[in-house]
Amino acid sequence: MKLKYVNQIKANLSIRSHQKTSNLLDGTYKSVYKGKSMNFENLREYVMNDDVKDIDWKASSRSGTLLVKQFIAEKKHNILLVMDTGIKMQGDTSTGEPKREVALFSGGTIGYIAIKNGDYVGMVYNAADKIVYKPFQLDVYSLERYLTEYASASLIANENGLEKTIQYLCRNIKKRMIVFVITDLKGMNDLSDKILKEVATLHDVLFINVEDASITNVNAFDLDQERYIPPMLQKDPKLAMVENNLRNSIYAKNQKRMKKYKIDVISVSGTAHVSLKMIELLERHKYANVH
Repeated sequence: MKLKYVNQIKANLSIRSHQKTSNLLDGTYKSVYKGKSMNFENLREYVMNDDVKDIDWKASSRSGTLLVKQFIAEKKHNILLVMDTGIKMQGDTSTGEPKREVALFSGGTIGYIAIKNGDYVGMVYNAADKIVYKPFQLDVYSLERYLTEYASASLIANENGLEKTIQYLCRNIKKRMIVFVITDLKGMNDLSDKILKEVATLHDVLFINVEDASITNVNAFDLDQERYIPPMLQKDPKLAMVENNLRNSIYAKNQKRMKKYKIDVISVSGTAHVSLKMIELLERHKYANVH
């Protein structure tokens, strides 16, 4: 299989290697997730200064000896990419790139770094109101296949797809996960508090907001109306200010809402910014877990 998307991601990281972006992203990922989870290994006899919370009272009762549980750091994590789809992902960002390409590149970068660090990567998205779940794998060929299939599925129109996708993962994927939700401002804003609370209770959750192009962008296209924005509106400074203030207000409201559920959020406007933005997101998540 030709690794079209994976090779693009690797090339982008290599281009920025003189800025140490690739190594920094890799190192940040390791520092956040290495040894974060603990798995039960076995039982041993209690010794002085052991934590009483680790005592297995049932096993101790059966054996007649005080026994404590031993844990080891989990070496592999389950990284789930939740990818938004539908007509709103067919627009452009402020840099003029297709939103779905920036979404794909964001998910692919996280997936590639995760696999490099020995973690499993899966994907889930909504295509024509049908949930597509790609199981956790540990190789770049599976990641490439997932990205390729998402690239096609993201063109299919559907309504409220993200809410249903997150509902699906909460009810059907029975393992602890680190969930990266890749959507846009509308996708975030349309999610209910109920589903945000549910997914954040079960998993570590991080959001990547793919920014929309402004109506003042050259050749801005209205997807809902299926027409280009008239030039007279594109050049209206008052309209631009109103639009910008409205977006900032909605984003700030959602940041506050996400913070309530300990969900970290960053915004990405283009593929060139993805690496640095992923570092920012991971650092923010690391800081939130420490304090």
